[in-house]
Amino acid sequence: MIKILANDGISKAGIEKLKANGFYLSTTNIPQEKLISEINEQEYDVVLVRSATKIRKEIIDQCPSLKIIGRGGVGMDNIDVEYAKENGKSVINTPAASSSSVAELVFAHLFSMVRFLYSANRRMPMEGDTNFKNLKKSYSEGKELQKRTLGIIGFGRIGQEVAKRAIGLGMKVLAHDKFINEANISLNFFNGDKKTFTIETIEMDELLKQSDFVTLHVPKIGDKPLISAEKIGLMKNGSGLINTSRGGLVDETALMFALDKEKLAYAGLDVFENEPNPSIHLLMHNAISMTPHIGAATNEAQDRIGIELADQIISFFKK
Repeated sequence: MIKILANDGISKAGIEKLKANGFYLSTTNIPQEKLISEINEQEYDVVLVRSATKIRKEIIDQCPSLKIIGRGGVGMDNIDVEYAKENGKSVINTPAASSSSVAELVFAHLFSMVRFLYSANRRMPMEGDTNFKNLKKSYSEGKELQKRTLGIIGFGRIGQEVAKRAIGLGMKVLAHDKFINEANISLNFFNGDKKTFTIETIEMDELLKQSDFVTLHVPKIGDKPLISAEKIGLMKNGSGLINTSRGGLVDETALMFALDKEKLAYAGLDVFENEPNPSIHLLMHNAISMTPHIGAATNEAQDRIGIELADQIISFFKK
């Protein structure tokens, strides 16, 4: 029997599909330091992870039973992908499954930023009964997203889903991508109508200069942040930055400095440099809308991820 370890969990839909096809599946979370011994002891054929568990060279070298390494989600920076492939392991992920969920979280942060929900949700429980009028006044300068410019860095599946929602809100969309020159963005309406927009990508520096809000949808490559102090300096005064992609893409110290100096008005972060222990200074900052890496954490996305992983595993072993 093929044995699968879903170390960071898998949806009920994925579990049911795998078990219905005769696979043994464990969803017990094994600590990172005990992973090698557990995989070898149980002779797992497949290990599935999300963002928490890391599959590095030592696991690949010391766990000969492994045939598939699977990532529930898009980014695979927690897996030594090329090394695994060079050593005969199949590496799979689910690039399309969570796109809508991540895109919607971008707009949750956008709305939170422009209407100060990140601050009001903290202060209302503490001061709402005694300081209502002053709170109302302090949040009286909100902004509408309509007619604002959204810059999307990384124009793959998630970036294009973000663009669809931005267009629906009446925003102007700019995009940058190293590998995509243009993309057709189709909006399908409830009554069956369809409208397609063609968006040509531009250089990142131009996007930073022109955008009211910038959102990141690229993998983390190398040690240097994509959005450094220099790049923040190019952004519009009073603009906002959102990162639901990967921790480390943004220089967090430079971000806090820009917020303190009011170069940027606000930021929205779902990912952090030092997960699962983000900087306390960042967590306490009063101009940042924050969530704990929940971009793909919707029931719908988790079901799609589980089923997509199951389909790939079934196909591999039953071909």
